[in-house]
Amino acid sequence: MLTEEQNDRLTRVGPGTPMGNLLRRYWHVVAAASEAELESAISVRLLGENLALYRTEHGDLGLMAQKCAHRGASLEYGIPEPDGLRCPYHGWKYDAEGVCIETPAEPPEATFVGRVRIPAYPVQELGGLIWAYMGPSPAPLLPRWDLLVRDDLERNIGVARLPINFLQAMENSLDPVHFEYLHGMYGNYVMKKQGKPPAMTVRKHVKTAFDPFEFGIRKRRLLEGETEDDDDWTTGHPVLFPTILTVNTGSNPMFQIRVPVDDTHTIHYWYLTSPRPDGASPQETIPMWDNPFRKPDGSLKGDTTNSQDMLAWVSQGEIADRTTERLGSSDRGIVIYRRMLLEQVEKVERGEDPLGVIRDPAKNEPMIEIEREGYALRNMDVRFELTYAQQTAALGRAMRRVD
Repeated sequence: MLTEEQNDRLTRVGPGTPMGNLLRRYWHVVAAASEAELESAISVRLLGENLALYRTEHGDLGLMAQKCAHRGASLEYGIPEPDGLRCPYHGWKYDAEGVCIETPAEPPEATFVGRVRIPAYPVQELGGLIWAYMGPSPAPLLPRWDLLVRDDLERNIGVARLPINFLQAMENSLDPVHFEYLHGMYGNYVMKKQGKPPAMTVRKHVKTAFDPFEFGIRKRRLLEGETEDDDDWTTGHPVLFPTILTVNTGSNPMFQIRVPVDDTHTIHYWYLTSPRPDGASPQETIPMWDNPFRKPDGSLKGDTTNSQDMLAWVSQGEIADRTTERLGSSDRGIVIYRRMLLEQVEKVERGEDPLGVIRDPAKNEPMIEIEREGYALRNMDVRFELTYAQQTAALGRAMRRVD
């Protein structure tokens, strides 16, 4: 178990906190590209800060503090202009660095222009997502993870806005054994209550392993009936530090991206890909769909693999109370991940770059390829229920493992 102070150190992500300072050394998703329309601004929240994301008529992106420095009106209703964002209240305008460049109602001798500024952050669009960096300059390179830049994939993005701290979702990714129980035994129990056949043939974990590597941790497992030549053991699921899980589901690799909105809220993106059919044109836009975790009566769902994960996370509360937990040997991956977080916090406190920060363009181009497992379907037939056009039957069959 952890002390309350230790739990706070791992979970508090606001400005000035140890974990917040670490997470600000990485790029995070603030929106899907389709959400930022031309000549509009939207409200976003990241790492405890309320921000305005805007796109000019030329397609340029900007991100700055949501409140105007003049009298606090919200810039989410601002007017995007080629050189910045104008407040709707009195027309004060800010450039992409957050510097006030116009105060139209003030006399020429006023000294606001160039002197007043609000926080602003660099943003980049990659893979149909908009990424922001909120740390000190110079910003590291935005990682060109393979699934974001490959030109042979179709993509769609699921999203859930969860009332939880980011750590609950991330610890799930370092917990292989929950697959056997939460998705196997509990999933089959839910199917039985609904009068449906079992969703999965449950097999026990023989052993698990966790291997730190350049960009995070590889989680490996060996199930009953498998050999050590199976790639679930030889390769496993890479967790890209600090907040991305990547898995390969047949021929459909995916990311699960966890965005730390604030201490008690996380946005979860399922970044799903599939091979582009021969002769098909590239997608003009990437479809988005909501991945629900509650029933109409407000109770938590549990009849799909994704909703089972969210049930476990949400039921732990907004911030899991780790002062009362009892970790066992099967929780080794969680201990390793927590230790890695704290080690990287200490590196940042010493003024060093933490794990996985990329500054060498040669390492980032043309992309960073991540080795993943590639399962045959065997007898692990897990049913998925995805709201984007129910997905294709092939994708639904292949996506039997997302953890």
